[in-house]
Amino acid sequence: MNYIVLDMEWNQPWPGSPSARKVLPVQIRGEIIQIGAIRLTEDQQVADEFQIMIKPKYYRHLNRRVSKLTGIKETRLTEEGVPFPFAMEQFRDWCGDDIVFLTWGFDDIGILRENLQLHGLDTGWTDRWYNAQMIFNAQTDGSTSQKALKTAMESFGIEATRPAHDALGDAYHTALICARLDLKKGAQEYDEALKSHENGFHGAELPGCICRQVYYDFADKRAALSAMSGEENKCPVCGGRMLGSRWFSQPGHRYMDLAACPEHGKFLIRVRLSEQPDGLTRVSRLTYEATSEAAEAYARRAEKADPEQPRPTRRRRRRKTAVENVKE
Repeated sequence: MNYIVLDMEWNQPWPGSPSARKVLPVQIRGEIIQIGAIRLTEDQQVADEFQIMIKPKYYRHLNRRVSKLTGIKETRLTEEGVPFPFAMEQFRDWCGDDIVFLTWGFDDIGILRENLQLHGLDTGWTDRWYNAQMIFNAQTDGSTSQKALKTAMESFGIEATRPAHDALGDAYHTALICARLDLKKGAQEYDEALKSHENGFHGAELPGCICRQVYYDFADKRAALSAMSGEENKCPVCGGRMLGSRWFSQPGHRYMDLAACPEHGKFLIRVRLSEQPDGLTRVSRLTYEATSEAAEAYARRAEKADPEQPRPTRRRRRRKTAVENVKE
């Protein structure tokens, strides 16, 4: 068995652009443009590495924010990029059969699966994976906060020798962190946490999620939660305004609420707040059916959780954009 430490970069259309209005066969949060991976042996030794550039098929014009963050230019994708199906064939051959994926965060595997589905490719080979970020937390300070890769490197005294926000560079630095963790113990604890729905450890999307959205540029937490219970609290079926009840805080800057649409009933809303590089607040929002496993688990926790009641603020300024993953 080998561990495959995976990192990716992906493109998103600029809001209002023709690409943003495209109706795709499968909803995706981003179209992958670069894959970087490091192989760790079962005894956690760094072995070989893999990198490939992918020429986008649907979001062909590179979002300038993505370009600025990653340093990738459209000319590079044109010259070096290969079609996604060919890239996946090469990547799967390199990975081999008996593998477990490790990522720094929850987004990469989900976006990989979305892109595979978009191209009609098998997703089963991505089923075994762990968020190394959570294993790192469990084996260091025990917190549930999602630490930046740079923070974890500093904690272990690892010097950056490769560029940040580059798929292979981030995968390599993640692999160095993983090599210092007890991955077997971490995987066992991770699996146990999943079975007991301890989302402070896992925090990933649970079954029953019917809608995913990301919002940017809120002034602070109160402004973000106010918007999520106000103008952005829309029914995933009809788009009409929903009425919320109370926000309940959860570990890792997460909050939940049970909102109701007059026509289509109740939905569980889960949001996670994170700080943007410019100090403003980003919101990841998940909407679940009220009868889903996630809704039942969170309803039980609501009895013990403290309500979070945001007050309106005039400092809020918001700009909703396409989903973007920013690795600090």
